[in-house]
Amino acid sequence: MKKKQEHLQKSLLGKLNIGDIVVLLGDLGAGKTKFVEGFLEYFNLQNEISSPTFNIVNEYRNESIAIFHFDVYRLSGSEEFYEIGGDEFFSQGISLIEWGNIIDSALPKEKITIKFEQLSSNINKRVLNIEATGKKYEEILRSLEV
Repeated sequence: MKKKQEHLQKSLLGKLNIGDIVVLLGDLGAGKTKFVEGFLEYFNLQNEISSPTFNIVNEYRNESIAIFHFDVYRLSGSEEFYEIGGDEFFSQGISLIEWGNIIDSALPKEKITIKFEQLSSNINKRVLNIEATGKKYEEILRSLEV
């Protein structure tokens, strides 16, 4: 599974650009933050990662891209997300949003949603369900070879 996830990350990363949104859903411990680590590694930012749980958002930059890693678990909803200016990050880089269902009405309609599911038969394995909303993201999803 790890190799498939790494392949998915690299394939997806090659197609994402500034302004793209990836929503990560799943129970605590399902692997959302680990998935973000793979994104950061692709951009040689793996030594920078920390969970944004207490900051809501962490920003990672290199000379070519900004990646915003949101963990909105502690927010009460979209209104609070707007109050902290969370939506202002969307146009500045790639946004990876854990628990995005909490702020669904604040998110752009077009996005990629990845749902992480732990297998009951093996807690070390995950099933990733990927949903694309919008023509651009549907084309990206069709182009992935997973």
